[in-house]
Formats: sequence, C-alpha cells, structure tokens
Amino acid sequence: MSSSITAQEIASQPVVWARALQEASGAIFGRPGESVLILGCGTSAFVAESLAVLREQAGLGLTDAAYASEWRPGRRYDRVLVISRSGTTSEVLAALELVEAGTRTAAIVGVADSPVARRVDEVLLLDYVDEESVVQTRFPTTTLMIARSMFGDVVVPLVAAARRALEEPLPVPVDGIDHVVYLGTGWTYGLAQEAALKVREAAQAWSESYPVLDYRHGPIAVAHPGSLVTIFGAADPSLVADVEATGAQVLTSDEDPLVQLVQAQRFAVALAESRGLNPDTPRHLTRSVVLS
Repeated sequence: MSSSITAQEIASQPVVWARALQEASGAIFGRPGESVLILGCGTSAFVAESLAVLREQAGLGLTDAAYASEWRPGRRYDRVLVISRSGTTSEVLAALELVEAGTRTAAIVGVADSPVARRVDEVLLLDYVDEESVVQTRFPTTTLMIARSMFGDVVVPLVAAARRALEEPLPVPVDGIDHVVYLGTGWTYGLAQEAALKVREAAQAWSESYPVLDYRHGPIAVAHPGSLVTIFGAADPSLVADVEATGAQVLTSDEDPLVQLVQAQRFAVALAESRGLNPDTPRHLTRSVVLS
C-alpha cells in the first residue's frame, strides 16, 4: 500500500473500528422514539444521510438529514445531532444557532476542546480516529460502525473483513479508467456519494454518484470503456448488463457496503498517485471550512 498519510489512515480502520465497538455507549443518535435531525457538511452530510436511513430502518423514530449550510428551522425535533470532524466548521456552528430553544443538541467530533463541542449538550468524542490528512476516511466509517452497532446491526465481523480487504490487491486496477461512478440505494446512497467525493478530492478525477436504479435515467449516457461503475450492496443483474453493454466495467461485491467504501478509498489514493498527485494535499482544500 502507498506510504501516504491518507493510505496509512485508511489501513488503520480495522484497529479503530474494533476500539470504537468496545467503547461506544450512550444515546448520541437519539433515544427510541425521539425525532432526530442530523446535520453535516461535505463528507459529514453524506454520513448524515446514511445514518438517517439506518435509524429509521431500525424503527427508532423519525430521522431527517440535511446539509448544515442549507438547513433552516421548520419541523420540530427532539434532538439535533451535528457531525464535524474538526469541530470548527462555520456552517455547522451557524446551524446550531438556529436550533429552537429547548431542543437537545449533540455532536460527533474529532477534537474535544472545539467550538462545536462546547456549543452542544452532548458529545461523542472520536479523537482517536481524527485524521492528519485533509481527506476524511476513518472518521466517517467509524461513525457509521458505531451507529450500526447501536441500531442492532451485527458489525463485529466487519473488522476482520476490512482487514482482509486491505491485504488484497484492488479489485480493479486504475489503469485506463478516466470516469468513476458509484451507485447505492437506501443507506448506501450516502456511501456512493462519499466514495465519489474521495475520487474528486484525492485524484482530481471525474466521478459521479447516483441512486442505483436512477442510473439508467440519463447518467448512463456518458458511460464508456473508460468508465468504472461500482454498485454498493446487491446488484440488479439487468442493470449490470445494461452498463456492461456500454463498454464500462461494473464492479460488484459480496462484501458489506462499508468494506466496499474502504476499497473505494484505496482506489482514490491509487488513482491519485497514478496521476502524479499527493492524496494528502488536495488542491483548493483545507481540513476545515472556517469562514470569516
């Protein structure tokens, strides 16, 4: 594997997932029956979307997700949960100022003494998965692992599955690929969006994401022999056939979608390095967006 900081942080995920599953406790994602709004920006917004679907699927109560930069008060919630690795994101802090008085607020952060952490009623601190790289990898996946465990999913086997995946070659080499597409459904659509973002951030490459069955409704028009289309979770054979007919490669897997996301992170790093780029320092990006 690459020696970049991003690659090292990707490789650490089995270790930090195992620790998170041992230490996780509390009701940061909301008690059963509570209505919850989850907010984030960038990667954290995609995680919020996945969490909202997973929580409702678990029968724990109404759960919405929104971009912190776009949300405005309207519906009433019992709890507003924000996700901010740095704890400094301006839009997240601005959104918290709009939360109705009396609503319980909570945050998942990577930095303890941060503005977001100080602003909320309850904090889940994941400082041991905070990242040196600008590109987020293990912070979002660990958040999802904790949530799925709390929601009743059996996720302990994923630690070993991720370790195996990290030891194996990439399922598809990066050579000859100039267009990357990720497709998901339900909670995995958030993963598809996150995987595509990793390719854009790290490799400055053409990447897209769509709900899996919506891909035929227009986006398939640009599929070609240089395209790699990855489907998170179970794949509809008819969709696979339609995409392959364009000359594109289709990547499916029997692995859990979260393990697939780890492979997508690895692919982004490999693609970046094949293009002569350092995935640790994506252009125009900083670790946190702090507005004056």
